[in-house]
Amino acid sequence: MVFGNRQMPKFYNPYMSAAVAAIGGSLFGFDVSSISAILGTDQYNTYFGQPSSIMQGGITAAMSGGSLIGSLLSGQVCDILGRKKTIIYSCGFWIIGSVLCCASQNVAMLIVGRVFNGLCVGFTSSQVPVYISELSRKDVRGKMVGIQQWSIEWGILIMYYIGYGCSYIKSNSSFRIPWGLQMIPAVLLVVLLPMFPESPRWLGSKGRWEEVHDTLAKIHAGGNREDPIVLAEIMEIREAVEIEQNSNASYLALFSRKNIYRTHVGIMAQVYQQLAGGNVMMYYVVYVFQMAGLTGSINLIASSIQYVVFLIFTFPVLFFIDKVGRRWLMIGGSISMGTCIWIVGGVLCNYGEYVDEVGGNKNIHITLKDSHHASVAVLFFSYLFTMFYSLTWAPTAWVYAPEVFPLYIRSKGMSAAAAGNWSMNFALSFYVPPAFDQIGWKTFAIFGVFNFFSAIHIYFGFPETGNKSLEEIDELFSKGGPRPWKTKVGHSHFDEKVEELVHEDEKPSADHVESVRSLDS
Repeated sequence: MVFGNRQMPKFYNPYMSAAVAAIGGSLFGFDVSSISAILGTDQYNTYFGQPSSIMQGGITAAMSGGSLIGSLLSGQVCDILGRKKTIIYSCGFWIIGSVLCCASQNVAMLIVGRVFNGLCVGFTSSQVPVYISELSRKDVRGKMVGIQQWSIEWGILIMYYIGYGCSYIKSNSSFRIPWGLQMIPAVLLVVLLPMFPESPRWLGSKGRWEEVHDTLAKIHAGGNREDPIVLAEIMEIREAVEIEQNSNASYLALFSRKNIYRTHVGIMAQVYQQLAGGNVMMYYVVYVFQMAGLTGSINLIASSIQYVVFLIFTFPVLFFIDKVGRRWLMIGGSISMGTCIWIVGGVLCNYGEYVDEVGGNKNIHITLKDSHHASVAVLFFSYLFTMFYSLTWAPTAWVYAPEVFPLYIRSKGMSAAAAGNWSMNFALSFYVPPAFDQIGWKTFAIFGVFNFFSAIHIYFGFPETGNKSLEEIDELFSKGGPRPWKTKVGHSHFDEKVEELVHEDEKPSADHVESVRSLDS
């Protein structure tokens, strides 16, 4: 792209690329707290006619519904346009949605705006992890993709405090200002992402090997086109492309005998992230703390601590996810979160009192206002639940899902996986307010069951993908591959290939380098 007579600058630092692409994650975060920080305010409830539990569930779930549609469309679009352009163009949906929400005159207009926002989030949530994972070295891929989750949490926290500050405005501007400001990250993404490279694996799938070589050299070796790591990675990409070039790349390929296992674990990793209850505790934390007896600004402040915990404890996982791997983070997270959410439900069951409404909210019928110790217990285990979610499932599901699919269907596979995430998000966003209304504390017990079931499933069904190249992961899902519970993080064949290339007696010749770079005959 050219500005006047000057070409737009290009940056090849993979961490910068990941950080900019992950701005797409902040859109999701902005949307979460643009509702959670506002749905408890008098201004919002008065203007939109005191939404019932079903109506509020519909308003919240509208974004998830749009995200489901966006994620389903993203795979085909991404294979045609490329990872980068797909992310950039999808930001148009976010800007339109933000304008509609900001100007909304009624519930219907608000829902339409949130659907448009969701279309963008569906595209970005499914394809940003693909883009980042395809730019990253295998030994830091978890950290790099995990940046997206951290960006989501920054978005949640920033927008929550904007919403909290605006709650003191005694007019409709209290919710219109946050809904207007949330378009800023999309504008930044449109401006900045063109300065970064396209995915080398997508370029390889289109036969653009010269660009692949140039991009990998600049990303991994400061422009050195004969670096052994660069040559080894090109060889792996070429081998994968050659094997897959005659394969069926349609959505139906995801459910072929060859790929059904990959599709199963990719989708279920995303589904379990929702069934764990993490996003429910984000969307409806105000409701949970109303049950604990907190109302007004005290509730909003206590709820904001939930988001601070979320942000703080996701950061360290970026530094050990590639050493510990994915499997045990997901298993340990499910067990820990299941325990915490069962305790929250148990406290509400044993110490809660039934009331017609709490703080004017007719969707909540449990209160702990006369039991200080029980209220403290609910707050403590809610924060502890969020801490475990931050350390495990929050980033790991987004890292694991794009890794399990082969190159020729990776964008469509992640599209299907993200669709699983958003279908559950939609169902739970819509379900939780009526559930709090109808079955109260039992809602938490249901999520506890989901957590413990997922731990068992992951142990027996999900292989470890940490510290393996994307092409090498194919072996884990091949016929006769290792049992999932026997896989582990360790030395990979990619490392052996690099060692061969750097061995003094096996230095790659000029002919060998040229063969790596050349197009298929």
